[in-house]
Amino acid sequence: MPQQVSGVIARSVGAPVELVTIVIPDPGPGEAVVRIQACGVCHTDLHYREGGINDEFPFLLGHEASGIVEAIGSGVSDVAVGDFVILNWRAVCGQCRSCQKGRPQYCFNTHNAKQRMTLLDGTELSPALGIGAFAEKTLVAAAQCTKVDPTASPAVAGLLGCGVMAGLGAAINTGQISRGDSAAVIGCGGVGAAAIAGAKLAGATTIVAVDVDDRKLATAKELGATHTVNAKTEDVVEMIRQYTGGNGADVVIDAVGIPETWQQAFYARDLAGTVVLVGVPRPEHRIDIPLLDVFGRGGSLKSSWYGDCLPSRDFPMLIDLYLQGRLPLERFVSEEIALGDVEAAFEKMHHGDVLRSVVIFP
Repeated sequence: MPQQVSGVIARSVGAPVELVTIVIPDPGPGEAVVRIQACGVCHTDLHYREGGINDEFPFLLGHEASGIVEAIGSGVSDVAVGDFVILNWRAVCGQCRSCQKGRPQYCFNTHNAKQRMTLLDGTELSPALGIGAFAEKTLVAAAQCTKVDPTASPAVAGLLGCGVMAGLGAAINTGQISRGDSAAVIGCGGVGAAAIAGAKLAGATTIVAVDVDDRKLATAKELGATHTVNAKTEDVVEMIRQYTGGNGADVVIDAVGIPETWQQAFYARDLAGTVVLVGVPRPEHRIDIPLLDVFGRGGSLKSSWYGDCLPSRDFPMLIDLYLQGRLPLERFVSEEIALGDVEAAFEKMHHGDVLRSVVIFP
């Protein structure tokens, strides 16, 4: 039987979010109903509310989540009722041209649930990133559920569902930072801070954190940054070069995603170095750089989607590292809040007061 649960929706562009009753259908073939235990408040949810993703309102927000599988549809074999899972928005299809080439981390045809969750009046909801986890329960494709060690804190585990994975993956998977490398991260919010933790985990010996907020730079130092640069008062390119022997960093990660920061990343890397763009640009952003500079500096200019992660490979590994005390994921949880506090959490995010607010479900 369909279930009625509480959930947070964005009904129209810019309007405050609403806590309403939503209807969750029974899972169909290849689908699962997950009882949500924790869900992080991510900037992407705010993008949805502001109409920055698409105009398919109303949205059921929330996507950075962990929970317990409550029911599964026919044909589901990878997860079972009772499994503790992290939800992901890259549910690998196994059939697209990227999967067929052995690159499932770039799957071009990820799965979502085929049925729609609705309001009580039957209005269909668009779940954020195909998940919709600001709700007591949600319906997803079973392939969006990745089983991990159930002893992990739900608040911590859920963060791998989006922002923290994006940052860790930008450093480890996309940037391929390795032992002895130098790295710089521009923008030290949740994603950038995770990139710093990833650079440390990968063995970078010099890690330069760049931001305009001294609070974020202090957190970056705690997570592994060896040097900090306040972009309000210091020349970013010059300081990164100074901290890397005058050469520039082997890998520079732009976790902001505006033309100014990308150009700083471009010119702050060493010859043959790598730039990784993980901050999401706006449609109107443009770059104007002499093509000769692109040619003459060599190296790689990359974008990182979801940290180029493969959930089935990366989530269990990172949870194991966290449980071993080798990856301080708990540092990213700034506060635990209730489902009705999402709008206030958006405001705190806007002012840079938190790395992550995490909704905890009783």
